[in-house]
Amino acid sequence: MSQPSSHTFPRQLSLGVQLRDDATFGNFYAAAGQSNQQVVMALQHQLQPFGEQFIFLSGAPSVGVSHLLQAACHFAGEQGKLAQYLPLEELVNVDPSELLDGLESLDLVCLDGLQWVVGRPAWERALFSFFNAMRDTGRRVVMAAVCGPRELPVKLPDLQSRLNWGLAFQVQPLNDESKRKALQMRARARGLELTDEVAQFIMHRAPRTTHELFKTLQRLDEASLAEQRRLTIPFVKQTLGF
Repeated sequence: MSQPSSHTFPRQLSLGVQLRDDATFGNFYAAAGQSNQQVVMALQHQLQPFGEQFIFLSGAPSVGVSHLLQAACHFAGEQGKLAQYLPLEELVNVDPSELLDGLESLDLVCLDGLQWVVGRPAWERALFSFFNAMRDTGRRVVMAAVCGPRELPVKLPDLQSRLNWGLAFQVQPLNDESKRKALQMRARARGLELTDEVAQFIMHRAPRTTHELFKTLQRLDEASLAEQRRLTIPFVKQTLGF
């Protein structure tokens, strides 16, 4: 949760919703074609006076959709705006009318994982009211799901129309070359030197989703710091058990 919104909505601190510190636009490697770069640009422009009020992101797990939503909240906080990130998979059992009530006073609300709550009558009614309130107050919304808005199994027709407001983007996965570059970029941000050879070695043996690759890098970073060793193939083998 970005600092301004946590100050404004202390009630939601009890939900355990926090932003990852590393979930920033700077850490998002938008190298999978022009479409991902357009996504970042749209999100960065959203809080401007003529920015898009509603943006819908879709993408398979691990392509970076959650990262982008949290990055949008960080970006809003840096501009002195109030933002709230809501991972709906974790909040599906919370009373939706209570959770969403009053959020139209924020500048930006990011709803992650709509597929977890659509089809549930109470959630659909609360979401319908939420979108209307955000529209009426001119506030911004970023919403996300594993599929596009027309593919979601929504039962309430009026909610279906709300989900189709604004711009829709499909976040594209990185190819292996882009994942390697992203891994090296993240390593540099941690002060680590990750050569092409070592990066390729990791890529060929670790799970290839960006989330798992970054978790692997974190393990290597911690081990490197503890043992004061550089990232070499023997060290990677020893640390990861390859």
